[in-house]
Amino acid sequence: MSWFSSFDYGRRKRELREEIDDHLRMAIAGRMELGETEEAARQAALREFGNIALVQDVTREKWGWTRGERLGQDLRYALRQMRRAPVFAATVIGTLALGIAAAAAMFTVVEHVLLRPVPYKDASRLVTILAGVGKEPNGQYLSPWLDIQEWRNRSQSFQQIAFWGRMFGRNYLEGNRSALEINGISVSSDLFPMLGVKPMLGRGFLPETPSPTAGRNTGTILLSYTVWDVAFGGDTSALGRVVKINNVPYTVVGVMPRGFAFPLNDTPAGQVWVPVQLAKDDQGRSWAAMSYEAIGKLRKGQTVAAARAEMATIQKTIAPEYTDPPTREEHSAVALQRYGDSLVDSDLRKALLALLAASGVLWLIASLNVTNLLLARSMARQREIAMRGALGASCWRLVQQMMVEGLVLSCAAAVLGTGLAIGSLKLLAHELTSHLPLPVPVMPDAWILLVLMALTVVSVLISTAWPTLLAVRAPVEPALKQGGWQTGMGRQQHRTRSLLVTIEVAMSLALLVACGLLLRTIYALQHVPLGFRTDHVVVANLSIPSYRFTGRSMTEALYEPLLDRVQHLREVQAAGLISEVPLGRTYELKMTLRANGNAIPTYFKAVSPNVREVFGFKMAAGRFFDARDTPTSQTAVVANEAFARQYSPDKHDPGAIVGMKLFGTSRGSQGGESGLIVGVLSDERQQRIADPAQPELDVCIQQMTPGSMFYKPTEGIAMDLAMRTDEPTAEMIPELRDILRQASPELQSATITTMDEIVEESYGSQRLAAHLLEVFGSVALLLCVAGLYGLLAYVVTQRTREMGVRIALGAQRGDLLWLVMRQAGAMLLTGVAVGSGLALASGRLVRGFLYGVNANDGWTLAGAATLLVVCGLMAAYLPARRAARVNPMEALRAE
Repeated sequence: MSWFSSFDYGRRKRELREEIDDHLRMAIAGRMELGETEEAARQAALREFGNIALVQDVTREKWGWTRGERLGQDLRYALRQMRRAPVFAATVIGTLALGIAAAAAMFTVVEHVLLRPVPYKDASRLVTILAGVGKEPNGQYLSPWLDIQEWRNRSQSFQQIAFWGRMFGRNYLEGNRSALEINGISVSSDLFPMLGVKPMLGRGFLPETPSPTAGRNTGTILLSYTVWDVAFGGDTSALGRVVKINNVPYTVVGVMPRGFAFPLNDTPAGQVWVPVQLAKDDQGRSWAAMSYEAIGKLRKGQTVAAARAEMATIQKTIAPEYTDPPTREEHSAVALQRYGDSLVDSDLRKALLALLAASGVLWLIASLNVTNLLLARSMARQREIAMRGALGASCWRLVQQMMVEGLVLSCAAAVLGTGLAIGSLKLLAHELTSHLPLPVPVMPDAWILLVLMALTVVSVLISTAWPTLLAVRAPVEPALKQGGWQTGMGRQQHRTRSLLVTIEVAMSLALLVACGLLLRTIYALQHVPLGFRTDHVVVANLSIPSYRFTGRSMTEALYEPLLDRVQHLREVQAAGLISEVPLGRTYELKMTLRANGNAIPTYFKAVSPNVREVFGFKMAAGRFFDARDTPTSQTAVVANEAFARQYSPDKHDPGAIVGMKLFGTSRGSQGGESGLIVGVLSDERQQRIADPAQPELDVCIQQMTPGSMFYKPTEGIAMDLAMRTDEPTAEMIPELRDILRQASPELQSATITTMDEIVEESYGSQRLAAHLLEVFGSVALLLCVAGLYGLLAYVVTQRTREMGVRIALGAQRGDLLWLVMRQAGAMLLTGVAVGSGLALASGRLVRGFLYGVNANDGWTLAGAATLLVVCGLMAAYLPARRAARVNPMEALRAE
């Protein structure tokens, strides 16, 4: 008999009944032929046949018809149970859904950012090669072409080494109406073949060895699928057409496949790739040499550690070729890292892993809470289970029924949890996009959901099957008595539930402590002196279309007219231009200058004189830029206190550096040109609030002419327009965009925000982790309190008779209140003791992004423990008060 045929049990039942009826009719007819009356024959036939219902059940079970029928019965019974106890069902489903949602959302983020394999051929063998030491970006440097050639020729660890670099400045692919901003990447011709990627249309770059002279690949370009679709509407006739990037012509030779990107952690703008074209400067290792990032493919069986050791030996022999001492020091070693690991910095990696652990803990808390609820439910139904067993139900039949109930609850929770996970990813889309280097979809992967659902279903099935097995194996008579909960099995389950609540308290405390540490970090960061004002400051991040100003001074043609128009807007108190506002994340520029024969690496910004009025910068010595600084006057430079402390002849007097001459060593500067330090600004927070100020030099935009040494590094790369106004930002935006459009059509789409928002964004992964842990900690606290309340409320209900007896024997109601509160306090204090150890151990997970607070901060631990204990005692007070108000007559009436 096929198992699937059991689902046609309605027809089969009718056929079996008809067959039994036919058999009885023939038996009755036979007896009547022998002379018996019809009634006597019927009675005799029924006695001879036996119990019809039992025969039907045994026959159907032998034929396997009951499987589907019983499953349907169990499903209907489970739904009836949900309707009879909607609060219990909603609590179980909601609790499980919260755990599933948190774990699914966070694992989706971690899987896409940290775990998903790089979509290139033999991705595990791809390694980035940078000069410098350490794994942090500040300790790594790009390498000149000559070094890469040495690595190619001498290394035995790598099967192949390719390299790439970014096209200088902001890049625009010119169209018929307006220009499309793109990310221009220059690559060696062997990079894409090494990655195992071929163009979807056309061809790749012709294989050749780059040289300082033009090669066959000169003027060719590969388009990403996005650029091809936007700029050409997906027309295949784009192949062979000539496009211009910043007025430089290129011939389209191919289109890369949909979804392909290199580098993977690039900005959202569409990518294009051009072949590397070396310049004369690339024949040396001076500051002027164009630098690249190398990416190598290890030979099969080769390890990163072995390649690192070999490359370190090779680089030691290369380093003496550098004539500049600081540059020689920077390039005395190399840093190797798997390409997939290089996409995410260590701080973000730690934050994501810590959040994943927190979401896993929350899922465990939810599962423990549901286990507690189901154990309580099974204890309340012990008499029902015993009755069913006494009436002949088998152990497996009872377990199956309870497991079907758990399956229905867990499946409903899985559906709700999936919806919550999708909703949370949508709500956090902006935060995730801002702080993560790789895109995260709003829909969790199916396999992630399946794994979590499977784990949840298994935990629920265990929680339902375990107490049912205990119940059916227990003696029937004590369970059927009134007060049968006091059997040894009941006491054992009570101890088990108390243990689960204690574990919940411990894990909840660990989450609350981590949340408290991050909240204290955010509080400390919010009270760090920034060194500038943020109130009423509106900032427009300008993507400068430099190609429109080729052959002209951008200062005269764009910056000064634009600034003049903005300053005449109503309610604008001051307006200025700055290459990057403090704490901005648009464009970070470093330069190496010379003073007194020494190389001085420093951060560099171009600013207009009114910027000081906008941000309220304070002077530590000297003056800021003013009308004296003109295109024909001596180039004025303003340093910050960090620069003065490091390079001033008098470390204790910032003003001692005023009058120092600086000589340029940047590409495009005129030989012998110098700048004069005229003032020293008080330190400000630059890239991150938690980091101290770094040496920085500012130059005046009005003095930046095409021939000056500071013009080339900032020409057409980035510029922020900042203005101080009392008008609401929303009212200023339309007028501001109109002025930007008049200056250049591409500027109309500039990102406009406020300095307060920029400061908020600068908290980065710390704020993201704090916000998520706030949610996790709050939910954990809620589940913990709910679990404690549920346990004590059930205990009080089950011990009503005992409470009545105690009062009848003279116990005071305050004693009963203390009895329940003492039980709750014992669980809370035990959980806090265990949780304190967990919190101290888990503090190492968040230590990397704490500021102003220690990972083992006692005040935070004490505050979280106090909050947990107070909330737990409040939850315990309600059932304790109900116990103290028990009427002994009503409690004993059932006896």
